[in-house]
This record gives sequence, structure tokens and C-alpha cells, in this order.
Amino acid sequence: MSTSGPRLINPFLANDPNAKAKRLARALISDLISYFPKMKAEGLENGTLRELFKEEIKKSYVEFAGQAGKEFAETTTHFTDALNDILADGKKIFAGNKSGVE
Repeated sequence: MSTSGPRLINPFLANDPNAKAKRLARALISDLISYFPKMKAEGLENGTLRELFKEEIKKSYVEFAGQAGKEFAETTTHFTDALNDILADGKKIFAGNKSGVE
């Protein structure tokens, strides 16, 4: 049986650099939460998320830029979007297109 609609592409198999960079950023930020769940809860409760995670975010951004490419990383907001969506639970705490803490 044949369908005539557009073929859906598995995002994990896509060659789209934006899709790959978004996944990478989200994975890196998810790792932070896995390693520091209490620190995330404390930071959200006290409004100190940026300060508490400052060094970890910088390290993660270096990894992100290394894998995605420095120029590409600096011209997108994928990393900052992941910080806000995942680490900050949807709040717009981080801004910019670099590590979000600069």
C-alpha cells in the first residue's frame, strides 16, 4: 500500500546542521541536569541558576562550539534556547548566542 503524502524524515538521521546542533545543545544541557539535579532545583527556587551553573555552562558551550563549529555556534541561538527550555524550565533567563552567561 502506497501513501501519497510527504515522507517523514527521522530527525536523528537528517543531515541538517541546525537539527544536529539543536540536538547536541539539548543533550549537553540535559547532561548538566543529570549531574546536578539539586543545583538546578536550588537555582530555580532562589533565582541563582545563571550563577550556580556558570562554569558548567561555559564548559558545555566549549564542547558545543567544538562539535558544531565555532562560527556556526556563534551565529545561532541553539545553545541558549536549550538553556532556557531545559535548564530554566522554559523561562527566558539566558540571552545571546554564545554561552548564555556572558
